[in-house]
Amino acid sequence: MTGDVQHAAARAGDHPILEKGARLGYAASGVLHLLLAWVTVQLAWTSGGEQADQQGALQQVAGNGFGQALLWVLLVGFVLLALWQATEAVAWGETADRLKAAAKAVTYAVLAFTTVSVLTDQSSGGSGGATSGLLSSGIGRVLIGLVGLGVVAVAGYHVVKGWQEKFLEDLESSPAPWVRTAGKVGYIGKGGALAVVGVLLVVAAVQADPEKAEGLDAALHALAGLPFGPVLLTLVALGFAAYGVYAFGRARHAKV
Repeated sequence: MTGDVQHAAARAGDHPILEKGARLGYAASGVLHLLLAWVTVQLAWTSGGEQADQQGALQQVAGNGFGQALLWVLLVGFVLLALWQATEAVAWGETADRLKAAAKAVTYAVLAFTTVSVLTDQSSGGSGGATSGLLSSGIGRVLIGLVGLGVVAVAGYHVVKGWQEKFLEDLESSPAPWVRTAGKVGYIGKGGALAVVGVLLVVAAVQADPEKAEGLDAALHALAGLPFGPVLLTLVALGFAAYGVYAFGRARHAKV
């Protein structure tokens, strides 16, 4: 029975619609990271009132008809890429590969949900209350702390993957030099941003401070308040932009 399920998942994953959809999803990720880079630059050098995370980035383009149409395209890409990753999670034999694919499926499903919330003009502010509830108990603080350590581990994985250029293993052919360079800078830059998020989550757990447990937005605003904050944020923005450029290259060369 298990073999039949894996075979069916593999066949579904090889369907042209899902394969092309996965490439569209990688391109959508590229657009998202370029928007995130722009939001980060605005935070660095202007008033800093923007929501500096994925939802804030998507809201940058939601104000006109073209932007709404673009968001629908991004939504389709995220949904199809999540579905393709889900088939990979079922079809692959190695447990580690399955877990990695499942985690990516969840990530892109969350991005799809975030895009829907922007399209329908719904706020995601309920997460703050949930975080406050967790931090009000000892077990909740431990959970937040463990999540923070997990994010730090993911950040380290991104940095190592970028520095050692292991992202080339995700590509089916030798990419152009600009893809290699963008991937290296992008993975290292994104890893640095994630490391700040993870550290703040751990600090929030230790200090029981919900304001430090609000994800990327809180992390980037924390960087903005440091000495040379605008410079640090600009470097983070360059990392996001480089990752976005790499995502476009991955849309062309990815193994799907």
